[in-house]
Amino acid sequence: MSPTERASANKRIADLRAQLEHHNYLYYVQDHPQISDAEYDKLYRELVELEEAFPDLVTPESLTQRVGAAPSATFAPVKHFARMYSLDNAFSIEELTAWAERAEKAIGSSLRYACELKIDGTAIAVVYENGVLVRGATRGDGTTGEDVTANIRTLRGLPMRLLDSNPPEVIEVRGEVYLPIAPFEQLNDELVAAGKQPFANPRNAAAGTLRQKDPAKTATRPLTYWMHGFGAVKGRKFASHTEMLGYLKEAGLRVAPTTETLDDLDKVWDFIERWREQRASIEHEIDGVVVKADLIAHQQELGYTSKSPRWAIAYKWPPEEQVTKLKKIDIHVGRTGAVTPFARLEPVRVGGVTVTTATLHNEDEVHRKDIREGDEVVIRRAGDVIPEVVGPLKERRKRGARVWRMPDKCPSCGSEIVREEGEAVAYCTGVDCPMQRQERLFHFAARGAMDIEGLGYQTIDELVSRGLLEDVGDIYSLRPEHVADVEGWKTKRIANLMNAIQASKSRPLARLLTALGIRHVGATVAQTLARRFGSLDALANATEDDINAIDGIGRVIAHAVHEFFAQKRNRAVIAKLVDAGVRTADEPRARKAGGALDGKTFVLTGGLESMSRDEAGEAIEEAGGKVTSSVSKKTDYVVVGDSPGSKYDKAVQLGVTILDEAAFLKLLGR
Repeated sequence: MSPTERASANKRIADLRAQLEHHNYLYYVQDHPQISDAEYDKLYRELVELEEAFPDLVTPESLTQRVGAAPSATFAPVKHFARMYSLDNAFSIEELTAWAERAEKAIGSSLRYACELKIDGTAIAVVYENGVLVRGATRGDGTTGEDVTANIRTLRGLPMRLLDSNPPEVIEVRGEVYLPIAPFEQLNDELVAAGKQPFANPRNAAAGTLRQKDPAKTATRPLTYWMHGFGAVKGRKFASHTEMLGYLKEAGLRVAPTTETLDDLDKVWDFIERWREQRASIEHEIDGVVVKADLIAHQQELGYTSKSPRWAIAYKWPPEEQVTKLKKIDIHVGRTGAVTPFARLEPVRVGGVTVTTATLHNEDEVHRKDIREGDEVVIRRAGDVIPEVVGPLKERRKRGARVWRMPDKCPSCGSEIVREEGEAVAYCTGVDCPMQRQERLFHFAARGAMDIEGLGYQTIDELVSRGLLEDVGDIYSLRPEHVADVEGWKTKRIANLMNAIQASKSRPLARLLTALGIRHVGATVAQTLARRFGSLDALANATEDDINAIDGIGRVIAHAVHEFFAQKRNRAVIAKLVDAGVRTADEPRARKAGGALDGKTFVLTGGLESMSRDEAGEAIEEAGGKVTSSVSKKTDYVVVGDSPGSKYDKAVQLGVTILDEAAFLKLLGR
């Protein structure tokens, strides 16, 4: 090694450390990352490789020699019972195999593996003393974290006391707090609408929520968690990781049901590949699989490096973020007329999918992030979530890049685009805007609405261009001859479409209400309205006060529903549906009088295994009971399923009888 090479390496190492520390600060402290995960990993691995090549240049303050970030001064420091290590990563089957071979060689026998999904959340350590929760802390720097006990107590489903008559004297349980994808998207939409900065990803949202100064604000966001291990335990021993997880579950803590114990590496790889394909089905973000030695004796024998356990490794899938060029900013007009800017991108693979477009939310977001045409931008995608532009890489921006402005005219119909004062969203004012019409038609035919298979965007576009579809009522006037000459349409495909249209006529009222695209009326609100009114005619003739009086329906929704049915054009479309024979009323459900549920009020929270929430509600009403959306002193029972929300906590507070699924089914006589 020449002095020149060593000096060059020393300079590059110092530069990499500075960059990584800067991005760690932005990520962990500011909750505002400016580079993608993939770019961060690339910088980190380059540092590791240089330090391995020049070990005399390794210093204690290097990022490779410590874990996590310094705790925030906002919360009191807490020293963990045992150090919270980070995990080494594997990015290929070769790296995973090499890890397993090293571990088996060290212990002199085969491993049994515990495999669990790697949640992309924020790490926590929760301490129970004699079964009582006494403390919750963040990871911090691995040795000292932040005391977030008050906020930890707001977590749904986290027991204040373990369900164990003879609990350990002390146990420090470790896990991951996360925000599910759907609530994350809703939270960001609310922040954007309020003119506030949205979170970059669910992981940052979870970390930011857990570190709120006011626990009441933490409680308003549906954080949840999975426990996956322990740091220290006094008064109990476990032979294996699997046994420990079983105990945590029995003690009332949430343990991921997807975790599996496997006896060879081929099965581990099958587990990794299976969940890579199914990752979009998970409610939260995952970025890989954690593989652990299952036996505690093996874990103790393998021990730790200075920063990671030798008995565990994280296999990471392709990154969910990438960098590409933003070629153009276009706008999309939705079924309500809302105008949304989106980015046209140079194709890039993100999380195993080729992405060519990404949402930009609204004009304010484009300006806040200072995104311009021609920029290189960070693209984020998780599961089936619509890709979004996290932000531009301004240091790579070309001179002369112009600030983007919302167009004055709709590109679809030429009508004015207006944005009311105080509103975050701009709207197309065109009454007959073709783009709005197509979106309304597609929404009506979608799976969660009338479920007309075969009536997708391409078919709708063709039928609109032929003048066959003006509104959703025209769908039921379609005939085989209307599509007989369309390229690719054969007899069987045409018959399938006609059958799907015919079958859609018998959908329940709630599905029709969802399909009509009434503002603020999604599937849940539609179910509530259908239960209360029973028919489209009854709802159409209800007053705004009648609708507002329904439990769970506020003034905003009531006004939107009433306004929808007050418009002549909408009533004309409904008349077409009625004439076509579309079902607009539900059969009245038979109710049992004098039964165990007669006159009883129920609230449902969390997911049930044996039936959906809607089915549970129908079963209650058929047995003479009533379902409401909020817990009060008048509530008789709260039925608690998996991942219950704040309604569970409210029930405990008010002393309302809580039923698990088994007790609920018994009450129903099932």
